[in-house]
Amino acid sequence: MPRSVNAVASRARRKKVLKATKGYFGRGKNVWTVAKNKYEKGLQYAYRDRKAKKREFRALWIQRINAGARLHGMSYSQLMGLLKKGEIDLNRKVLADLAMNHPEAFKAVVEKVK
Repeated sequence: MPRSVNAVASRARRKKVLKATKGYFGRGKNVWTVAKNKYEKGLQYAYRDRKAKKREFRALWIQRINAGARLHGMSYSQLMGLLKKGEIDLNRKVLADLAMNHPEAFKAVVEKVK
């Protein structure tokens, strides 16, 4: 008796991967073995970069806060130290938004801690 294989499930699995690799370069979009490897590698990159994104945004916020603080005659580290000492609990995301989009509000925060 021939071996029974679930062709429906394996075809569905291949279709799912080939649909996800649509738009990839060269054989990565239509050759099953190449597409499968590229798909798996893409998932690894996505996992890694979800973590890296958080680091990149924190670095961006720090640069923006530092630029805003220097306009008012202090450094980033001095500002953050004074905020902590003054028990003003604003996170870096909010501070960066104030420094970038609402400079008068950022100035008020700096004046409060000076």
